[in-house]
Amino acid sequence: MSKLVIVESPTKARTIRNYLPQDYRVEASMGHVRDLPASADEVPAAYKDKNWANLGVNVEDHFSPLYVVPKTKKKVVKELQSALKNADEVILATDEDREGESISWHLLQLLQPKVPIKRMVFHEITQEAIRHALDNCREIDENLVHAQETRRILDRLVGYTLSPLLWKKIAWGLSAGRVQSVAVRLIVQRERARRAFKTAGYWDLKAELEQSKNPFQAKLATLAGVKLATGSDFDPNTGALLPDKRVVVLDEAQAIALRDRLWGQPWEVINTEEKPSTRKPSPPFTTSTLQQEANRKLGISARDTMRVAQKLYEEGYITYMRTDSVHLSDQAVTAARSCVQQMYGKEYLSPKPKQYTTKSKGAQEAHEAIRPAGTEFRIPNRTGLKERELALYELIWKRTVACQMADAKITQLSVLLKVEDAEFRAGGKRIDFPGYFRAYVEGSDDPDAALENQEVILPPLKVGDRPSCQEINTVGHETQPPARYTEASLVKTLESEGVGRPSTYASIIGTIIDRGYVQMRAKALTPTFTAFAVVSLLESHFPDLVDTGFTSRMEQKLDEIAVGKTQWLPYLQGFFLGESGLENQVKVRQDQIDPAIAKAIELENLAAKVKIGKFGPYIEIPQGEEIITASIPHDLTPADLNPDQVAVLLKQKTEGPDKVGTHPETGEPIFVLIGAYGPYVQLGEATEENKKPKRTSLPKGVKPEDVTLEMAVGLLALPRTLGPHPESGKNIKASLGRFGPYVVHDQGKDGKDYRSLKGEDDVLTITLDRALELLAEPKRGRGSRTPLKQLGLHPEDQEPVNLFKGPYGVYIKHGKVNASLPEGETEETITLEKALPLLAEKAASGKKTSRKKTTTTAKGTKKTSTKKASATGTAKKTTTKRTTTRKKSPSKATNPDQSSEAS
Repeated sequence: MSKLVIVESPTKARTIRNYLPQDYRVEASMGHVRDLPASADEVPAAYKDKNWANLGVNVEDHFSPLYVVPKTKKKVVKELQSALKNADEVILATDEDREGESISWHLLQLLQPKVPIKRMVFHEITQEAIRHALDNCREIDENLVHAQETRRILDRLVGYTLSPLLWKKIAWGLSAGRVQSVAVRLIVQRERARRAFKTAGYWDLKAELEQSKNPFQAKLATLAGVKLATGSDFDPNTGALLPDKRVVVLDEAQAIALRDRLWGQPWEVINTEEKPSTRKPSPPFTTSTLQQEANRKLGISARDTMRVAQKLYEEGYITYMRTDSVHLSDQAVTAARSCVQQMYGKEYLSPKPKQYTTKSKGAQEAHEAIRPAGTEFRIPNRTGLKERELALYELIWKRTVACQMADAKITQLSVLLKVEDAEFRAGGKRIDFPGYFRAYVEGSDDPDAALENQEVILPPLKVGDRPSCQEINTVGHETQPPARYTEASLVKTLESEGVGRPSTYASIIGTIIDRGYVQMRAKALTPTFTAFAVVSLLESHFPDLVDTGFTSRMEQKLDEIAVGKTQWLPYLQGFFLGESGLENQVKVRQDQIDPAIAKAIELENLAAKVKIGKFGPYIEIPQGEEIITASIPHDLTPADLNPDQVAVLLKQKTEGPDKVGTHPETGEPIFVLIGAYGPYVQLGEATEENKKPKRTSLPKGVKPEDVTLEMAVGLLALPRTLGPHPESGKNIKASLGRFGPYVVHDQGKDGKDYRSLKGEDDVLTITLDRALELLAEPKRGRGSRTPLKQLGLHPEDQEPVNLFKGPYGVYIKHGKVNASLPEGETEETITLEKALPLLAEKAASGKKTSRKKTTTTAKGTKKTSTKKASATGTAKKTTTKRTTTRKKSPSKATNPDQSSEAS
């Protein structure tokens, strides 16, 4: 007999197994073994006729949920049941948070062990931590379970009640979520502000001065005793000058005249000032601050950050990565201070150990911040980690060590100079003692380089000095609209508003991108027209559900349920039932919402109406008695749509496309058009005889008005044959693809070798020699050699299980076995535990995996067909009281709570 330890993942199981005696058997549950039904197929036949079944929660009987074992978890459950037969004790060792507590509770309910049961929790996977946890087991915390279950039910109630309403009123496949809809609204509100913003201009002067052959710069500060306008004097939301500001606003002509007047006049130093200041190190990482800083410093998305951090935790490198506390244990403080003394010297150590207090709402101080694991922190370059794992571990190591370092001592320098009636100010900064800067500067990858940037040295200046002016320049400025959210700034806002939990932010951002509410452009989250329509509907009819204050109060209630201060059932009843409950609100508004109004988007200063159609957004404008419509290109955002662009789209629709010229060889006209996927050139007209004339998209950055006849002819001639490869003799070609311009070497039976062109390369002029240079470089990017996502190691052979992108979409690969993603799963939602049964099924069948095939119609719309019958899930009812079902749920493809917001 043995003691059975159950954890969530194979990686965690392997690491823990090293720290337990030989008679302990460690198995992985692969995450949750039960959940609410994900589709109608998973609902047991006995419950399909219930009138509450569409929710999967019996709201008529104490909000009892039905928990079923998904098809993909059947094998895992059987293995755990088999392992249980040989165990004389069960230890549930899932994560320490609410989700981990819930997994343990589900395992207990499902397995029904007859042997003693213990709940084991730990914050890090080290030998000392595991042994300590083993000696201090406890029982399952029912309050934590209720909190997680309440959150899961809330997500289901909101998603499955509001999403069908959006399908009926706006478009099929949309979804609403308790937290995701608030996040989308924040992004839409920022875009509205950008659209309403009116750019204002202002000018100033910058002087190049010299004192004792030491150059320095100064900027105009006041004119005739009145402060010169700077960016802070303008309203950041409107762009207009703030009404209570008494400032001088110079235009270009005034700035030039002032420059000419001051040139050649004597300068004098009239005041100098030095202000000492102290910079304190940032606290150690929480989940949200790690996501923010990894995004800023490493360029890693929130999802990838959590993915890498999960791996580091499970392999024993860092402590648990889902936390909102900045507290450090005494052993962590000691380890960090030891690192400081060894790596940087005693003078860089803070005089006393530092502890930090969490300021975010609902923080759980009992937890610990994210830090390197163990009583001694492993030096990053001695860990054997590579690439992203090393980069993220190093970031965590530096932040933790820096928080125990001495404060940085800085002196701010200010010099005021006068020339006639104008005063100029020169600013400088001197680092007297770098302190923690030596290890870590927030937002910078290189502390040494950042240290240099922190200092701005001024020459020694005193009152009465007369520096010489070498040059005076006029500098124009324009007020800028509020910046779009990045992942980092959205995470920061959600946390400060108390919306959602830090552990859910990565999945929330992934969900709103996958749902088509947001596009990621140059790290900025840009809302789509669909997002505008959905947010407007929710604001008009369900304002509480997209209000940050209301959602924050929901989180507080869940926190109170977790500690036993609030009862979960009365809270759910108040939220969903009764006259003011969500269920009745939806019923009442069902007939009040006009789909024609819901699909329309009001944009300021735009004569055309914007609507959401079956194939995406389009503009509609009356011309006489006729209504003209035109599709809006996918890359055009609500903030960027202006009257000029509307005019271009309508002109193309009413007058036909712009003609660039006539093809010199065929004599056919060449047109420039704008389609749903952007501008392109077309050879000849589309007729009954020529339904698909040759078309080529314009390269990125090329505007329709910049297209010449020569360029158009060259684009239509793609692909270009550059010549034979000197080794294979096979042709090398240049062309444009969905990911931009590229060169390709056709190697015959060995396949094709692709390389993307670089910024300086032109697909129309690139030479054979340049193509050979590119092909000689190591291959990177989206090819099958580089996985989109690393899911982990297969528990049977320890070989990697990865996601790749193929010609028919994303697929799972393990060795020689490839498996398609099932309906409803995406790159973001698929996990190792979900992938393993799919690979096993594919390996057993030995058949080709069916894939989705996407084709493009003549109108540019997409059709998707799938040659795969949906498998019927088998529901499994337990003996617990919480056993209910739902009759019919949306298909997985549009499952509104597919990406759960629970944590």
